[in-house]
Amino acid sequence: MGRTLVIGDIHGGLKGLVQLFERAEVTKDDKLIFLGDYVDGWSESAQVIDYLMQLDKSHQCIFIKGNHDAWCIDWLEKDIVDEVWFVHGGKLTMESYQDLSDVTRKEQLDFFKRMHDYYVDGQNNLFIHAGFSSMHGPEKERYSSNYSWDRTLWEMALTMDTRIKKDSAIYPKRLLLYHEIYIGHTPTLYYNVNVPMQGCNVWNIDTGAAFTGKLTCLDIETKVFWQSDTLQSLYPNEKGRNK
Repeated sequence: MGRTLVIGDIHGGLKGLVQLFERAEVTKDDKLIFLGDYVDGWSESAQVIDYLMQLDKSHQCIFIKGNHDAWCIDWLEKDIVDEVWFVHGGKLTMESYQDLSDVTRKEQLDFFKRMHDYYVDGQNNLFIHAGFSSMHGPEKERYSSNYSWDRTLWEMALTMDTRIKKDSAIYPKRLLLYHEIYIGHTPTLYYNVNVPMQGCNVWNIDTGAAFTGKLTCLDIETKVFWQSDTLQSLYPNEKGRNK
């Protein structure tokens, strides 16, 4: 039996992903769960998608869709260029597609559209890009955009009073639904942390690869994690999403 490895937001940093997999010594026995935001940030977004498509053929992979991926889908499918997306990595993503044929673009679009909104494994662990607001779980979510945008789940888990016990009437119902919850979306750099963070049973694996941080994967059983170098050092002539 291999490991179950969960991978944080990549944001066009193919060099970081390749380096990370080398350091984690990923094998075909490992199950790989990606938390979304594969594009926008560094210059190799289209190349990241191509790499993941090939990886999907040789490994057991689960791909969650992030908010940046949703923006990219709108552009590839409908030629919609969201203004916020364009200035937060979309421009470099569009440039990474310049030399791709229409056939390849269609293949990548199909790959994007097959991604999951969220995934629950056999141990009742939830994997989702951002979060959910319904106390009944993501399947009861009124607004599906919360899957890739919600931050309230993480903020709640991070600030929970640890004196409140799980059998208390005031313990958040959302946190009782799953054994563990794995998310990306909110960089740990926001809290001056460059490694995975835990709040209650929620694990945040986005260690800021889009900015000055590293790309991370974590073994969900042992909680051992591996990291790439900072993406900024791997792409020294680029700014990523740094302002």
